[in-house]
Amino acid sequence: MVGVAGFIVFFAWLAIGSAAPALAQYAAQPAGHIQVPLQQQELTIRGTLRAASEPIAGVRIVATTSDGFSAEATSDENGRWVIVVPEKGTYEVLLDVATLPADKPLGEGEENPRIVEFGTSSNMGVIFKVGESAAVETASFGSILAERAVAGLSFGLLLALTAVGLSLVFGTTGLTNFAHGEMVTFGAVATFALAAWGFPLWAALAVAVLLGGALGWVQDWGLWKPLRHRGSALVPMMIVSIGLALAMRYIILFFFGGTTEQLPSAQSPIVEVLGVSTSRNTLVSLVVSLAVIIVVALLLLKTRFGKATRAVADNPALASASGIDVDHVIRMVWVVGSMLAALGGILWAYYRPGVAFNMGQQILLMIFAGVTLGGLGTVFGALLGSVLVGLMVEISTIWLEADLKYVGALAVMILVLLFKPQGLLGRRERVG
Repeated sequence: MVGVAGFIVFFAWLAIGSAAPALAQYAAQPAGHIQVPLQQQELTIRGTLRAASEPIAGVRIVATTSDGFSAEATSDENGRWVIVVPEKGTYEVLLDVATLPADKPLGEGEENPRIVEFGTSSNMGVIFKVGESAAVETASFGSILAERAVAGLSFGLLLALTAVGLSLVFGTTGLTNFAHGEMVTFGAVATFALAAWGFPLWAALAVAVLLGGALGWVQDWGLWKPLRHRGSALVPMMIVSIGLALAMRYIILFFFGGTTEQLPSAQSPIVEVLGVSTSRNTLVSLVVSLAVIIVVALLLLKTRFGKATRAVADNPALASASGIDVDHVIRMVWVVGSMLAALGGILWAYYRPGVAFNMGQQILLMIFAGVTLGGLGTVFGALLGSVLVGLMVEISTIWLEADLKYVGALAVMILVLLFKPQGLLGRRERVG
């Protein structure tokens, strides 16, 4: 019980420390600003106005309702605008075309005003196409497919970072960890807090990943190792992980707040690589994810730690009899898996973009989809499954509405598992 209490105290300290900048920013708001209590989730309608890659400032956007509510915002130097609304409902969002530059008209056929209806999300995005880029384009199907494939590969590798950590934990302990999504959130929140404290971006990223590993170490030391040594069954431990996920999520909500914050350099220019247009952040995320995954693969295939991890996953009792410190291996798996989750959370914050208390919860289903599709407990299966899920999510937007892209990926996963229940690279267990 002392270990569990130590874990709770340590995580509370980390949560309070990471939330301090957000609290200070909230307290320092000018008197004329309408403040929203931290426990109340702020509802916003937002967007970014760009002509090609050039932001458009000084454009007026108005949101109204049928019962007389009206609020407006003006796009800033980065083209961003945000309107805070009092409650979920249906809003009419109008772009004042008179405030657009003369050489950047509203795109032909663009719906103005737009009808926005809140669902489960607290932030609704509205994109108005303006300038020459808003004209009707006759882009070939091949170029559209290439752009969606690059975005899907970036998203899939991002998923793979987090899915590999989840798969490592499952393979060595058998635990289905539902708190893994909150480790994703922790990485993004820690980066935001460190950047707000004045850390250079590179230092904030590195320290946030290390803090994620430290939190994974504390989790195993204070919670999972004591439960394993008491002989707790996997189902009760899975339920504990659900409770831990809820506790972590709402601790972050209490201190960080319900708003969505942006990491430094969240808005990135569009670049063209080999004839394919994509954002710089998407390209950086793809390269970073691929490099880290290669390092992790070499770690698992070429080092003593990797061999010990595979031995513990295959047969813990035999591994222990062979002189392997099973608890130490599992502890290091938690550290590595948590660091990967934290890094995945940082990249997810740039992909969305934005840092929110429930961002890990939003991506958790996709992580499980990748792990299940590739095969439970197989690291390379998690990698393959995640990349396929990412590609399916993004490529499906060619035919499906953006709000349905995750549904398409899950539907394909279900179809695959109907014919191959163990997943693509999983081993079929023999009965009898």
